[in-house]
Amino acid sequence: MANDLTGHTALLTDHYELTMLQAALAAGTAERRSVFELFARRLPEGRRYGVVAGVGRMLESLERFRFGPDEIAFLREQRVVDEPTLDWLSSYRFSGNVWGYPEGEVYFPHSPVLVVESTFAEAVLLETLLLSIYNHDSAIASAASRMTAAAGDRPCIEMGSRRTHEQAAVASARAAYVAGFATSSNLESRLRYGVPTAGTSAHSFTLLHDSEEDAFRAQVAALGVGTTLLVDTYDVRAGVETAVRVAGRELGGVRLDSGDLGSLAVDVRAQLDALGATGTRIVVTSDLDEHAIAALAAAPVDVYGVGTQVVVGSGHPTCGFVYKLVARASSDGTLVDVAKKSIDKVSLGGRKYALRRLDAAGTATAEVIGIGSPARGDHNDRNLLVPLVRDGALVGTEPLEAGRERHRRSRAELPLTALQLQRGEPAIPTELVGP
Repeated sequence: MANDLTGHTALLTDHYELTMLQAALAAGTAERRSVFELFARRLPEGRRYGVVAGVGRMLESLERFRFGPDEIAFLREQRVVDEPTLDWLSSYRFSGNVWGYPEGEVYFPHSPVLVVESTFAEAVLLETLLLSIYNHDSAIASAASRMTAAAGDRPCIEMGSRRTHEQAAVASARAAYVAGFATSSNLESRLRYGVPTAGTSAHSFTLLHDSEEDAFRAQVAALGVGTTLLVDTYDVRAGVETAVRVAGRELGGVRLDSGDLGSLAVDVRAQLDALGATGTRIVVTSDLDEHAIAALAAAPVDVYGVGTQVVVGSGHPTCGFVYKLVARASSDGTLVDVAKKSIDKVSLGGRKYALRRLDAAGTATAEVIGIGSPARGDHNDRNLLVPLVRDGALVGTEPLEAGRERHRRSRAELPLTALQLQRGEPAIPTELVGP
């Protein structure tokens, strides 16, 4: 996700981050010790939980957050900030600490998803970068989690690359994988992050050939009988018959991409079984979301392919995360709590700590947020914040599979109401505990 200059990420930011820096440097307040937090005041309307994603991408981007010669030359040419500020930026390296919810963890209103401790100057510059990554990736993961929960043991394939920005498609594939999707169609996500990919053919491949049978024979010859054949270019029943005749009873799968998918799946399953292709899977695609997936639960569907709805967050393309200063050093160096007091955008001052309260059965009952100091938990509760950056060094890097497994465990802790798709309140309450 780098800019077009040097591969650095520093210009993936808003202009006013730099003007605030210039003013703070001139006022002598830029080096004040500060604590910023990234959180959501509420979940998207009707959602019962959210999913944290993009942590690994954030760490990669933070490591490349540099103002090199090209960036400095650009800012000077455009007169964005003055020379003293450019001098300061030229040696910028984040040297503070970052704590956060790890990849795949679920979150709730006021969860301190990210806590940044450093000087004001160092931390304020990161605002836009952090928000853009977390708001996008967590929105995708939150939607994907609802889809995989609705799918149960049936795998989901992410195939939305053609429905979003080309770089957002890569991040979306990664986030969906964290939330339980089995594979993606996006090859760049495989190159960058190791997301498994899969793909067979589109209607254009069938239309290219003189007959559907010719197309199926060409695909099977190239990819083997385990491939998935798209059977609805013309007539579904005739397509299934041709597919089994060409590939035999060991045909890997057939794909349905239009029509009443539930009814078609019932008919196709019966036809495949009658033809002896009892192990052939049925893959369904076509504008699926979590509600459509849930509606197909009783149908003999084996795999869901999800495109548009996963890459747009299934109606909620952002999480509403904000990045706020919650504490800063006073003139004598003492750390004091600060907060925004707007009527409809109230923030809570003070550095936050978080734990997930669990009952004796291991089911989550509350998100407990300690303000100023950690809340007390018992042996069954678990702390949610982990170190991601310590004194400027990355310490939270982990394999993507770790986030995927964490999400599986974290979602399994939630009460069953969390998996209901109808609109509702957060699955567990957020409890704020003062000093």
